[in-house]
This record gives sequence, structure tokens and C-alpha cells, in this order.
Amino acid sequence: MKKLELIATATFGVEAVVKREIEELGYEIIKSEDAKITFGGDEEAIVKSNLWLRCADRILLKMGEFEARTFEDLFQGTKALPWEEWITEDGKFTVNGSSVKSDLFSISDCQSIVKKAIVERLKQHYKTDWFKETGAEFPVKVTLLKDRATLTIDTSGVGLHKRGYRVVDVKAPIKETLGAALVKLSFFKAGRLLVDPFCGSGTIAIEAAMIAKNIAPGLSRKFAAEGWPAIPKELWQRSRKEAFESIDNEKEVRIIASDISKRAIEAARENAEEAGVLDCIEFITMPVKDLVAKEEFGIIICNPPYGERIGERADLDEIYRDLGGFFKLNPTWSLYFLTSDKEFEKQFKRTPADRRRKLYNGRIEATYYQYMGEKPKNEQKNPS
Repeated sequence: MKKLELIATATFGVEAVVKREIEELGYEIIKSEDAKITFGGDEEAIVKSNLWLRCADRILLKMGEFEARTFEDLFQGTKALPWEEWITEDGKFTVNGSSVKSDLFSISDCQSIVKKAIVERLKQHYKTDWFKETGAEFPVKVTLLKDRATLTIDTSGVGLHKRGYRVVDVKAPIKETLGAALVKLSFFKAGRLLVDPFCGSGTIAIEAAMIAKNIAPGLSRKFAAEGWPAIPKELWQRSRKEAFESIDNEKEVRIIASDISKRAIEAARENAEEAGVLDCIEFITMPVKDLVAKEEFGIIICNPPYGERIGERADLDEIYRDLGGFFKLNPTWSLYFLTSDKEFEKQFKRTPADRRRKLYNGRIEATYYQYMGEKPKNEQKNPS
């Protein structure tokens, strides 16, 4: 097994959640920065992090890092890296890039130079002048930040939010990775009632059920690195088998997902069935004003319509009044509310949120407001 540096990229605001997930897998954190966490591992870490990280966007294999103020610096630094340890003679590799506060600001030129340098390195190793590029994919990225170049290969391929269960969509769905992060930042655990009264295509409810049942988020999809000869196929097979066997079907999972749109509920139900958690979720077509608490200590986690999804002030204010009325009647319930609306706290008319966290829903800056209700007695000694 090789000693590797891996980078888990993440949405701004959820880095701490991804960091905890990596540590729970048993890997050591090297560095935590905005939107990325670097950690140590081996080939098995590539497999397990892709299969198990719920809130990361991608897993990148770090090839090297060096100062690059000129195109010659970039070419020589790239060529010096051991690309042949990963990229096969028939490997297909594209190069994407980004540049921030660096002398080398032309992305297209940087991408071209990195591609040329890798080809020159592989020519020397494979003793050939022609590469068919018909084999496995090795997506290369060059990131330039303050004249420092970082070269990586994307092991995930399609972003990790693509779990494979979203067979039917609705307008403006929340990403699965962000949905999982909202659940991870809450008090939810198996046994507690969770409600999403604006469920849309069901992402939050489905991610919560998968967390409660310990279903690996990457269990039903493929990754770019599965085609890499440097990672034995047996490692993928064994890790998938272990993940499948670790599913806990005995846990009591109680989730209610409702929406005013019948079409959304139908989509959410189909997605839940595809994810294997249909038995955990009760789907109801109803407006939030009809929500009634039949027990104490419930949790609401929601991403209600806002901004471009609705835009009408009166509609938003009505949603806030309905929720405010519900929580006035049910003080033991907790609310976790993601919105880009700066007027939310003022209109919600409750005491200020216990916690606020800035997050990004796509490119929309939002705030995750967290109102902590009282915990059941059996959980008070073991805070989440």
C-alpha cells in the first residue's frame, strides 16, 4: 500500500462535518482549509472515502505541490511528478484548472502546459510517442493559488452528491451532500421523529434514513478510480461487501416528509424506493399549516422555498407564521431551517437562533438557523 495524500473537497461551511467523517473512518487529518480537507491514507482510503463520505463533494489524489510563477516552473514541476504510477498507457486524461491571485492567470494555457508535461513524462516511461487514451479516465486538475500549484487526480469522477437514487427530480433540488450535512448538524438519530414539511424530491428525508440505517452513500454508484489498475478490484469488491453487511435494518427510523405539491411527493416516494428507505418514511401531501405534533421532542429539518424558488414576500411570511405557530405550541421540538432570506429571524418572531451557520445551497449564500428544543431524558447525558 502506498502512503498517499488525499483531498476531500466540500461546500463552504460543511468542512467541519467532512473532517469528522474522515476521522470516523480512521484517517489522519493533515490540513483543513476553506472548502477542502487534506488527509493521509492509502489505496483503501480512496475506496472507503468515496463509498462512505456523505458530505464531501469529491476525493482528489494529491500528486504534488510546488511554486509556479512561470510556465516553465509549471511544466518542470508537473513533469517531475510520478504520473506513471497511476495513469496507464491507454489512460484518458483531461486537465481542468483554476487560478486565484497568481501570475499564471490564463487557465487554458496552464491546462495545456500541464497536459504537455504529463505526456512528456509518460512518453519517457512507456517508450512511445502516441497515446490512444481509450482506457480508464484520470481527470487531472491544476489549482493555482498565490503562485502555488497543486496537481491532483479526481478519484470520484461524477460528484459524490450523485448517489444514484434520484430517479425523479423537481425544481431546484438541494444537493444530497448538503442534505446529509443538514442532518449531521442536527440532533437527529434513530428513534427521534424527523419531519421535513417542504420535502421536494425527498433529499433530506432520504439522507436522514440512510444515515440512521448506516447505508453507505456511494454503495449504488461507480467511481473513476474503479477503473484504475493501481487500485485492486478486490479492494472495491471487499469494501462494498463490508458496506452492504453493515446496513442496520433493525433500527427504528421514523421520518415524515410532506409537501404541498402532489408531484413532489410522488417524486420523493420513487427516490426513496430507489434508495432502499421507503419503509422508513411516511409521505404526505399537505401544506405546512396543517402540520400537527402527535408527540414531543420531534425535529424539523427543512430547506423551504426561498429566493428564486418562490420570491413572493407574502408567501414567505405565511410560511414563517405557520412554523412560528407550530413551535409556540410545541416548545420541546427542534427546528433546523436553511434559507437565504435575511428577514427570516425577524419574521419568525422567536428568540434568536441558538446557532447560525453560513452555508451555500449551490451558488446561493444561505444561513442554517438552529433552534434547539429540549432533548429527551435518555439523550441528555449524551449530547449530539
